[in-house]
Amino acid sequence: MTRIASHRGGTLDFGDSTPAAFRATAALALEEVEFDLHPSADGAIIVHHDATLDRSTDRSGAIAGMSLAEIRGARLDHGAGAPPPTLQELCAIFRDSPVGFRCEFKPGADGRPYPGFVPRVLEALAREGMLARTVFSSFQIETQDELARLSDRPRLWLVSPPVLRQLGEAAVIETALAHGIPEIGVMIDCADAGLQARARAAGLEFGCYAAHDTARIDRALALGVKVFTTDRPLLAIARREAFLQERGA
Repeated sequence: MTRIASHRGGTLDFGDSTPAAFRATAALALEEVEFDLHPSADGAIIVHHDATLDRSTDRSGAIAGMSLAEIRGARLDHGAGAPPPTLQELCAIFRDSPVGFRCEFKPGADGRPYPGFVPRVLEALAREGMLARTVFSSFQIETQDELARLSDRPRLWLVSPPVLRQLGEAAVIETALAHGIPEIGVMIDCADAGLQARARAAGLEFGCYAAHDTARIDRALALGVKVFTTDRPLLAIARREAFLQERGA
């Protein structure tokens, strides 16, 4: 069965990376919650999509340049007055939920990976008892290589439309194999049966991201991808139930 990942806690249903959104996702009949991490200046691990607070809070500035106390002073849009959560707080929300983690390593505001950040995240997840429930993702090959060196947890390479277009499908598959990456995820608009078949023939698992409406969710389900991320988990759950009923599953 195609898996559903609630993107940033279900942005369009519940809000973007807010504690309330994550709590709502923890109670849903889906398989994964997707989230992004950034370090604070004083060593905290912050759950937030962007490298800065500018777009989705009432504060501005790069997360990596701010203390935890400063970040705590920010208020998330649609977050009912809450600040961006920490990884520790996210773990507490999902500890008793069957929903697994899909953890994305984002680069900093300069577009580069944060030095030394991957091992800190791995250690924090292990300490919280959540590492064994975590799949890792990144658009950056450098981060993929670091994850491979430090952990045997599943990981997937998020392939952007420009990279897929510039490299071509064959080179993307070759790159994944060369770096020991077991799974690729492409934007749903770039996914088709041919690409999926070629990836699977090479031994790669295949998933999609950005399935945020009925047509795109249905496309992911019809393709039978391993997993897709969506900003509308409630719709995705309903569409999957209808899809399975139509096929007598």
